[in-house]
Amino acid sequence: MKIINEKGKLFGVINIVDLLVLVAAIAVIAGVGYKLFAPQIADAAAKQVPMTVTVRVRGATPFLVEEVQRNSQVGKKIVSGSSYTDAVITDMQIEPYDQQVTTADGQIVTARDPDKRDLVFTIETTVAEGTAAPSIGTQEVRAGRTFIVKTNDFETTGNIDMVDIADSAE
Repeated sequence: MKIINEKGKLFGVINIVDLLVLVAAIAVIAGVGYKLFAPQIADAAAKQVPMTVTVRVRGATPFLVEEVQRNSQVGKKIVSGSSYTDAVITDMQIEPYDQQVTTADGQIVTARDPDKRDLVFTIETTVAEGTAAPSIGTQEVRAGRTFIVKTNDFETTGNIDMVDIADSAE
């Protein structure tokens, strides 16, 4: 039996060009699958440690403050895109909003806004131990970055004040 017959078929079964196209298509599919699922598999296999994030929405309007008082976000899961994450809002505080203003004589002083408030959300989740880029959904979590606090019925943007990732020794 010849390896390639007179019709150009490998072992008389498949054309050599068709085989090369099939192998290339399988390689592309495998590469895409690896890119999409390798980070998730690595995160699932890694030991998970607790992470607490504090997000401050500075100078929230009275309307937004009234909405979170009416519809508490505590206990709700954070949404990323159109999917829930495992991150949960565990606490929410409403604090006075202080800002620096210039007085008539040119001095800069800190004044309390009579209408606006700061909303402070505490979000808890788990991340892979030793991760270099902690994240909630698709948002990287680092102090100083902006963060979208999004649940199934609420969304606003704040700044991350604090990130606390537990040590594995705890």
